[in-house]
Amino acid sequence: MRINVPQGAEQEMALASSAPISAGRTNVGRANARDTSAQVALDSYSERFRKSVDRLMASPVFYRFSVNNIFTRWFAKYRTQQVFDLMTGFVNFQVLLTCVRYGILERLYENPCNYEELIQHIQLPKDNLDRLILSALSLGLIESRSRNRFGIGPLGLPVISYPGISAMVEHNAVLYADMLDTAKLLQSGKASQMNEYWPYAKYAMDGDINSGAVVDAQNAVESEKEKQFAKYSDLMSNSQNFVIDEITSVYDFSKHTKMLDIGCGKGRFVSTVAQMYPELEFAAMDLPEVIALTRQNLLDQPFYKRINLVAGSFKLDPLPSTVDLVTLVRVAHDHSDEVVQMLLKKIHHALPPKGTLLLAEPMASAKGAKHDPYFHFYLLAMGEGRLRTPEQLTQMMLEAGFIQIEVLSNPMSMHSKVLIAKKY
Repeated sequence: MRINVPQGAEQEMALASSAPISAGRTNVGRANARDTSAQVALDSYSERFRKSVDRLMASPVFYRFSVNNIFTRWFAKYRTQQVFDLMTGFVNFQVLLTCVRYGILERLYENPCNYEELIQHIQLPKDNLDRLILSALSLGLIESRSRNRFGIGPLGLPVISYPGISAMVEHNAVLYADMLDTAKLLQSGKASQMNEYWPYAKYAMDGDINSGAVVDAQNAVESEKEKQFAKYSDLMSNSQNFVIDEITSVYDFSKHTKMLDIGCGKGRFVSTVAQMYPELEFAAMDLPEVIALTRQNLLDQPFYKRINLVAGSFKLDPLPSTVDLVTLVRVAHDHSDEVVQMLLKKIHHALPPKGTLLLAEPMASAKGAKHDPYFHFYLLAMGEGRLRTPEQLTQMMLEAGFIQIEVLSNPMSMHSKVLIAKKY
């Protein structure tokens, strides 16, 4: 999807929409009124028909008929399976989490083993181990092998192949603890355990960190803050590979001279792009506690001299202005609409003419996708962010002053979608 709005078009569109209707267009107005009335009648009929269908399908008599009829049995089984899948989601995750915590997947990946060897490794009562193994088998986390052995399964393999998945599984345990009382979470996301886990929300949501000094001088508090920033930065760094692969597979950075990565974390994205494009220079911006970790992580890299580390808050501090590309990788969805709109305007102001903004993160589907609920509640528990559609982000970019916005086509859009916006 590509949207181009010529300069001055917004004003022309606004004038056109506010222009008075001339007397000569009265017939058009009447025709529109008739069309509207016909549409209302059609919608009403459609709704009555849909209610009738809903009542029929909810009837126990219809259910028995659909199960016993050879032509409708497949649909009844499919719908029943869908409902049951909704009910088992939490239990399935707990099976995955338990396999990760007990090291079952790593053990079976190293070498398939039999039942007795698993008992020695896990040290669980036999009956309970049976339940765990059978559950892991049914989910594809492990699989049966020859000579009564078990090996790593097709869904267990990616969990141990990519460190970010195991890290997110552990991290999701915090989210699921919050969702034990979803009504309470909906009433106040800021009271969640996830919000406490997330140092950006805990220490920076109210703008209480500035680039010149640390507000709280107590050593014990500072030590705890550093630990939390390090823990969260490690999680984000380990889980970022999928998003980085999506971006670098669809965008050519060689057209730029200097890139600013806002919310750079430990510098994983900057490192990848720096190795792929040896002529490109960088500015990497994040909170002071994070930039200290970034420096430690990148100091020994040969491309370190091409990176300018900027310690600061994008909410409070000015953005570096000597760049022609700004990247927001999994940043916007962590913040409210007001904060994101403010940031987009700051980026537009900092960029030179023909400068580019690249925004990449998981995005909602306009029609809804199966993974959307996860992100909706994950970001709620974080305390501030929200999942947005590409259309919503496009509108926010237009309001910030960007003229040309394009949604790039990438292979695995579930991991992230990529938006490119131009300044003219």
